[in-house]
Amino acid sequence: MNFASDNAYGAVPEMFEALRAANAGAVPSYGDDALTTRLAAEMAHVFEHEVAVFPVITGTAANALALSTLVPPYGAIFCHSDAHIATDECGAPELFTQGARLATLDGAHGKISPETIEEAVSHFSIGSVHHPQPAAVSIAQVSEMGTCYRPDEVRAIASVAQRYGMKLHMDGARLSNAIASLGCEPADVTWKAGVDALSFGMTKNGALGAEVVVFFRAEDVRDFEFRRKRFGHLISKMRFVSAQLLWALENERWLGWARQANTLAATLAKRLGEISGVEIVHPVEANLVFACVPERVIKTLRDSGAEFYDWGPPRGGRTLVRFVTSFATPEQDIDRLLAACI
Repeated sequence: MNFASDNAYGAVPEMFEALRAANAGAVPSYGDDALTTRLAAEMAHVFEHEVAVFPVITGTAANALALSTLVPPYGAIFCHSDAHIATDECGAPELFTQGARLATLDGAHGKISPETIEEAVSHFSIGSVHHPQPAAVSIAQVSEMGTCYRPDEVRAIASVAQRYGMKLHMDGARLSNAIASLGCEPADVTWKAGVDALSFGMTKNGALGAEVVVFFRAEDVRDFEFRRKRFGHLISKMRFVSAQLLWALENERWLGWARQANTLAATLAKRLGEISGVEIVHPVEANLVFACVPERVIKTLRDSGAEFYDWGPPRGGRTLVRFVTSFATPEQDIDRLLAACI
């Protein structure tokens, strides 16, 4: 019963067929292949906009490379205090930007607000050589607490960013789950809402390892290709990454997988919330469930073989824990998990 991460399960079985097809014959290296060209065209179709796309292997690379292209070494990047770039990327954004500062902000349910950004920017002396200069805002879609930014919320944040000459970056490691939950078009919550650069992930949603940096404006690409090479993320056999992304996007397969994960999370949250002493603490809008669970129940669950993350130390006899569902999570595992709680 693995509810620790959507990275825990493997790829959709059909993904291996896409890789097998990509393996045939000899093709140009480093992205000069037909599959990577087709990927760019497919992503332009999905996002209803001309895009510049750059496949990479990891979400950390996607985030750090995108931000390093948008932000100078003396810049400040505003993000939520629980954002993946601030807590789980070992300083990669600071390294790749060669020193930019992450300015972390608080916000309910893992999201930051335009007002909080305004307040934070007011403490920076714009134009002063003694201060980092506001350069970007980064939001996670889905947030680390499992909540989704609505298109109007993204637009409001983008408006503040634009007012101060900042770029808006979106960490879309779980963008698939957000789109499936919101029921909007991908364009509505990205470039149409003011997003400049997107780290679009598929590894958590059916791929073996496939992420892609997307720029919605040609002028923002700048020296990205040189940075990708310099930091060791220009993939020689890129067709294998592109093949995974392409196969997922075609016929909206990616959204089907995400809907499955979201549905399982909603079921888990509803049934967990019916157990005495268990409290669901964040809205369940994607495939993450956060619950305060009594210590005795946590011990019982772990003794039964359930895997999940503690999201902080015990308080008052309960601990905040995180459960994550995947497109491949067996439905019977939810039944087994809940049975162990009783």
